[in-house]
Amino acid sequence: MCLGIPGEVIEILADRPDLARVDVSGVKRAINIGLLSEEGVEPGDWVLIHVGFALSKIDEAEARAAMEFLEGIGKAYEDEMAALRESQIL
Repeated sequence: MCLGIPGEVIEILADRPDLARVDVSGVKRAINIGLLSEEGVEPGDWVLIHVGFALSKIDEAEARAAMEFLEGIGKAYEDEMAALRESQIL
């Protein structure tokens, strides 16, 4: 099962404007934000992430509700977080 996980944008990478450093429950990774170029993404924004791509912007309340749900489903969420910890976008 693949999940969309909410994360908070920390910074837009200066040398790669299509990438943002995002914090997902304390795990910080570079995420591709190219799909949201028309919406514009800034530090402090919340995004829904799937396989290294930000799919949509969401608000903080929606992000919190999604995290509560994901944490409640157990193993699928733990597997997704493990994959995120091990991932890198170069």
